[in-house]
Amino acid sequence: MLYVFAIIISYLLGSVPFGLIIAKLFNKGDIRKVGSGNIGATNVMRVGGLRLAGLVWLLDMFKAIFAVLIGQYIGGDAFSVWCGFFAIIGHCFPIWLGFHGGKGVSALFGVLMAVNPILFIICGVEWLIVALSTGFSSAGALVVFCIMPVLGFFISFGVGIGFLAISLLCAWRLIFFCIYNLFLTLFCGIMCIIKRNVV
Repeated sequence: MLYVFAIIISYLLGSVPFGLIIAKLFNKGDIRKVGSGNIGATNVMRVGGLRLAGLVWLLDMFKAIFAVLIGQYIGGDAFSVWCGFFAIIGHCFPIWLGFHGGKGVSALFGVLMAVNPILFIICGVEWLIVALSTGFSSAGALVVFCIMPVLGFFISFGVGIGFLAISLLCAWRLIFFCIYNLFLTLFCGIMCIIKRNVV
């Protein structure tokens, strides 16, 4: 029963929409109606700048860290990763926003920090190198999703399986948003062309 309670608390922690809250607190409006429509730090940066985005990123990390610490206290390393997984599910599918949330990358880094700070540094440096060299932060994130399970298996099989589940979830969310934004851009472009021809 205690394990179920920890999972529910982890989900509820993850579902706190800090991007939306911070944007509204600083009078930046509803970020769901601008940019990508995402509630994460990247979209907050479009309306509030780097400082607000950094604050959202840290808060999203901390809610995952707290979930992992709860799991660690109750059930050890492997269970703590699964609490982090459910915090990321909460971040991606928050009950308060009709299950429309972020991509989960910031929360993923929170899980890494709580489980093993060295893995956090390794993945963070890799993400920065790839993102800066390619110009796409999503490219760095995709590489993190690939190496994270491998690093997890060096800790234990249970941690590796949990990391694999987190990587698959976040990769699916990232790819979904990329495809969604691509189709949205194409649709808007086609509609503009049609409008010009009609006029």
